[in-house]
Amino acid sequence: MVPPFAKGGQGGFLMVRLYRDTLKAPARKLRKTMTEAEQRLWLALRGKQILNIQFCRQKPVGPYIVDFYAHEILLVVEVDGSQHLDNGHTVSDQERDDYLHKQGLLVLRFDNRQVLTDTAAVLEEIFLVCLERLKSPLSPLRKGGNPGPISS
Repeated sequence: MVPPFAKGGQGGFLMVRLYRDTLKAPARKLRKTMTEAEQRLWLALRGKQILNIQFCRQKPVGPYIVDFYAHEILLVVEVDGSQHLDNGHTVSDQERDDYLHKQGLLVLRFDNRQVLTDTAAVLEEIFLVCLERLKSPLSPLRKGGNPGPISS
């Protein structure tokens, strides 16, 4: 058990999502070489600009590196380039999504073109999902909900 959160929140189990140490260096490299679409989305997500939710970029989660991750609401946002339309990538994306769902994470996917040409609509969808997940009584860091399994 951990003590109650400093700002009056409820205590509970400390949830740690493990990842492979070998992903640290590739994640750092990906942060330095983000696509234009990822950069545009990051400008809107960074600094708790959406409902005061902290997003991380190029975050290792289990055996994967996800584009954007909000631990507080267990949300992953992926920005896919054209290579994700290839059949091989579609299968690996589905396996990745299945793994993340088993960890209790919701995955939102957008393609680069969507982010670049309709940024406002992408941000609106992310905002609405964030709002819904904050309201959820099962949000693990808010009302003592079940955070799901710990990844390895």
